[in-house]
Amino acid sequence: MSESVCILGIRINDRIKEAGSVQKVLTEYGCSIKTRLGLHEVTDKHCSTSGLVLLELTGPIADQDKLYDALGKVEGITLKRMDL
Repeated sequence: MSESVCILGIRINDRIKEAGSVQKVLTEYGCSIKTRLGLHEVTDKHCSTSGLVLLELTGPIADQDKLYDALGKVEGITLKRMDL
């Protein structure tokens, strides 16, 4: 495998307040996102206000870095990057 793989983990503390800001960034940099997985706890009696988004990035590293930097400016989230 000659390409590096970048995975971003985004923990959204309050989906009602912050999901729109996160979505705006993801839309702007959508061509850098190969895979997107969104998770939050849901049961018959409970729907979590927090959530987790996992992204597999693709394309030029410079574009991936721009996406990471833009997400880093969003209030109310925790952002982690894993380069493999």
